[in-house]
Amino acid sequence: MQIDGIEIQSQHRDLSILKKTGIFVFSIGITILLIRLFYSTIFTDSVTLFLFLGLILTGSLLFIAAGAIESPAGIKNTRIFFSSLTARGFFGWILGFSITIFYIILYWYPALLENWIRLVDPLSYLISGIPADQWFLYGTFYTLAVMVMGFRMIFFKYRHNRYHQIRTVSIMFFQFGFAYLIPYILKGFNHPDFYFSYFWPLKYDYLFPGTVNYLLSHPGGLGFFMFFWGAVMTFIATPVLTYFFGKRWYCSWICGCGGLANTLGDPWRQLSDKSLTSWKIERWMIHSVLIFVIITTGTLWVNSITAGKIFGNFSNEISSIYGFLIGAVFSGVIGVGFYPILGTRVWCRFGCPLAAILGILQKYFSRFRITTNGGQCISCGNCSVYCEMGIDVRWYAQRGQNIVRASCVGCGVCSAVCPRGVLNLENGTVNDRVKIPD
Repeated sequence: MQIDGIEIQSQHRDLSILKKTGIFVFSIGITILLIRLFYSTIFTDSVTLFLFLGLILTGSLLFIAAGAIESPAGIKNTRIFFSSLTARGFFGWILGFSITIFYIILYWYPALLENWIRLVDPLSYLISGIPADQWFLYGTFYTLAVMVMGFRMIFFKYRHNRYHQIRTVSIMFFQFGFAYLIPYILKGFNHPDFYFSYFWPLKYDYLFPGTVNYLLSHPGGLGFFMFFWGAVMTFIATPVLTYFFGKRWYCSWICGCGGLANTLGDPWRQLSDKSLTSWKIERWMIHSVLIFVIITTGTLWVNSITAGKIFGNFSNEISSIYGFLIGAVFSGVIGVGFYPILGTRVWCRFGCPLAAILGILQKYFSRFRITTNGGQCISCGNCSVYCEMGIDVRWYAQRGQNIVRASCVGCGVCSAVCPRGVLNLENGTVNDRVKIPD
């Protein structure tokens, strides 16, 4: 259309044939999945799984390829605030509600997902030699989402940016290998299904006395290695790596929660609340969860040492409460189900106890900071809008002040979307990490 003789590009451009084909093929795959939820006898498990995965992957890759072919390199957030799906519109609420319902059913009513669980049996037998359960189904869906959307980040959205390509490859590697394949391969050999990319306090029960005793009593020495690995990662690797690289080494390069947020959740990263009130709530909540898990772990150990003479059943009750409220409701139902409503890092920002520890180390004892060049800032606000952790980055940039925030996960998107090169992820000495202009 034209306004005063100036041609304005329509916000709703026609999709290309390649994109339409990709959407069509993807939709067939989703339709097969939905039909399978209610009818299990149309095709065999192997055929249905092959069709579902094949169509989902083919449709997604066609759509991604179309985007890469049809547009020049560079981050594209065009029309993101005009889409019902990405701007808290009707379809965004519907999607958020659907994901939330899925999590509720997965955690507490898995029998309703029996047909989907049996669908992934062939894959489970291939990897571990045993039938699938609800968690294998979840891990398969989770990993598929990270891989598909990871390809989108690598070959389309960040194809001009080597840093984000490598970071996305790292996320995909750790999710597929350390959080999906290895645990189920171990399970197939009757070993504990240990997740080497997660450790206490994020994987809160890894330092519970029951888990420690189980690992140490496991024959063959593998259980001891798992306990040793978890302890080293918690008490040695965490402070050392955070000193050198900030919390980004884990939150933006390894963690599966952050991996899902930075791939599947990328279209909703701009929905994170940037208000001062939200920042205050964030600090109270995340540190309260950290204290909660410390108390939970401590009471269990005291109870174990004293044979239940001090806390009695209280320690088991408090661990059950933590597992339900934090481990299930907060990190799962709210943390992922609310992506289209509250943004992608609700759990990481407000609830993750490991992020709280990493944040404290980053703020006071790390060499990492985001430096700013205030003289180049044009106050466009891109950095603040697309900060998934709700940091008002522009406020710092306008003042030429380094960004040293406990909540910053160092994803680097603020730097990538800046049109003037104002923001840079850098390391320096601890003493000069905060630069406040005169």
